[in-house]
Amino acid sequence: MQPAYDVVIVGGGVIGSAVAYFLSANADFGGKVAVVERDPYYTASSSSLSTSAIRQQFGTRPNIEMSAYSIAFLRQVKERLSVDGYEADIGLREPGYLILGGKEDVAIFESRNAVQKACGFDAELLSPAELGQRYPWLNTEDLGIGSYGPEKEGWFDGPALLQAFRRKARAQGVEYIADTVVGLDMAAPGHIGAVQLASGGRLATGIVVNAAGAWSGGIARMAGIDLPVVPRKRCIFVFETPAEIASCPFIFDTSGTVVRPEGHLYICGITPPRDNAPDDFGLDVDYDLFDELIWPALAHRVPGFEQLRLLRAWAGLYEYNTFDHSAVIGRHPEVTNLILATGFSGHGMMHSPAAGAGVSELITYGDCRSIDLTPFAFERIAENRRIEEHVY
Repeated sequence: MQPAYDVVIVGGGVIGSAVAYFLSANADFGGKVAVVERDPYYTASSSSLSTSAIRQQFGTRPNIEMSAYSIAFLRQVKERLSVDGYEADIGLREPGYLILGGKEDVAIFESRNAVQKACGFDAELLSPAELGQRYPWLNTEDLGIGSYGPEKEGWFDGPALLQAFRRKARAQGVEYIADTVVGLDMAAPGHIGAVQLASGGRLATGIVVNAAGAWSGGIARMAGIDLPVVPRKRCIFVFETPAEIASCPFIFDTSGTVVRPEGHLYICGITPPRDNAPDDFGLDVDYDLFDELIWPALAHRVPGFEQLRLLRAWAGLYEYNTFDHSAVIGRHPEVTNLILATGFSGHGMMHSPAAGAGVSELITYGDCRSIDLTPFAFERIAENRRIEEHVY
């Protein structure tokens, strides 16, 4: 007889494991949960290769609310995710985000700041003169404005968060299965009856959660669904510099380059161009990207980075939502026992607590109670309702 579960979660990365944790922690949910993960050692997992930062400085209320819920949870990780013999610690640091804009961006920054304040987050808007006074190592000559979040923004150990979610979920009875999903059996039109595995097994299920990240478009196609989520490679570089860069926050430059401290080193990357063709699933590092785009941008913005020395690099995959670059979360309108939790476009690590809580409540109660995730519903794609961030 084939194994049967109330919920099968496809993908055991940080989103799938967050859903598994919140489901199994809910006293109102008494079902049996399995997580199917194709990469049980997480060697190529996007969650393991993330730079793992969190910010409140979005331009739309749904994403701001996701971040507000998530930072509150991240601050409670030790209390929420520790298990016997293991104290969860993700090394959360909150030095803030400094997002820079050109002279043409002032009105956009002011508009976005008003949305943030309406959501309860008060970022500081800084003029070029104020930026130069606060950060004397920063080149401000071509800047028009900066936005700094004085709290609730920073970075953490993403792989540690993934493992903490996973460890706690398993301690609460969730079963993790090392296998690859190769098909979805439709028991009736619009209803999945079982999940097919590469090993030849089948898992009967009442609900399927598609949390397969960069692979979620392929999982959706198994149910006849066109989901606009594709893999998008992002390369991360680690360097050192002899220069003293005091009180450096997470910097988001006008060029799309991002950089933050990591101890005495620095981590940097660049936002993948939105008009690029979708990547395959390769993880080779594009060193030309660093030489031709990132290093010149870093040296321009922070002259102390001119003498940097590249130490190492890696590549990971975004689950890139080509529609509006925001998550797709919720029950599919036609395949009603398929729940989507994907398409985070680089925000999955930071928003995993909110996504996990909301999806688990949708399964348990039929709606999200801790946080409203209805703006992220699949239906917005057909209705052309975008959650569009203006600058980044």
